[in-house]
Amino acid sequence: MSQSDLEYRLHLSWNANARAWTKAVREQLISSRRVVTDAAIVEVLVALQPRRVLDVGCGEGWLVRALNERGIQAFGVDGSPALVKQAQTAGGGRFRTLSYDRLVNDPNQLDGLYDLVVCNFSLLGEAIVPLLAALGTVLAPNGHLVVQTVHPWSACGDTAYKEDWRTERFTSFGEEEWEPMPWYFRTLSSWLTAFNQARLQIRQCIEPLEPTTQHPLSLILVSCVEEQFRGSALYDEK
Repeated sequence: MSQSDLEYRLHLSWNANARAWTKAVREQLISSRRVVTDAAIVEVLVALQPRRVLDVGCGEGWLVRALNERGIQAFGVDGSPALVKQAQTAGGGRFRTLSYDRLVNDPNQLDGLYDLVVCNFSLLGEAIVPLLAALGTVLAPNGHLVVQTVHPWSACGDTAYKEDWRTERFTSFGEEEWEPMPWYFRTLSSWLTAFNQARLQIRQCIEPLEPTTQHPLSLILVSCVEEQFRGSALYDEK
């Protein structure tokens, strides 16, 4: 199956799984999120003291709501209309349906500059460099782009440690019916390469640990636009 086919199936799966995903998140059925990773991303974002945050791939909206409750103005976008509807129904923030392709083609749709842009477990496709670069153009001076993703070491399992497409079947996410979802596994070096190609400088690497096993449950990368590129053609429109 081609990369474009897999990317399309990835997109479709979020609409198919919107109801089940919303239940899993809101009822805290995902143990890693309940125990560590949800609190970890909120802690990192709050510590950066942003006034205005863009949540890219916001899903059913929990992170936007959590930030707004803390007095931080947050706006969420997602490519799944079904998930955005769930977010809008719950309220607690402003949400909009916007595909990654549209965002890459015209970042000006994002209503100005942000002190912080976050992608929380939402970079699951193969071609992420154009999106990372586009998000860099909507960062205010001294702004940060923060990505939380599955930890390459923990997610690798018993398979070879190399980049490839895999399938998530959500077997531990509750008893709802799920549509299998293709997603792209990245090694740590491939994450670093992607940020470098997008002209983003990683300032901090955080590895939240499972309290009992002390194994890493996620990887959080805090980055900013490399200063030597801020005035280049890629970034000077802002």
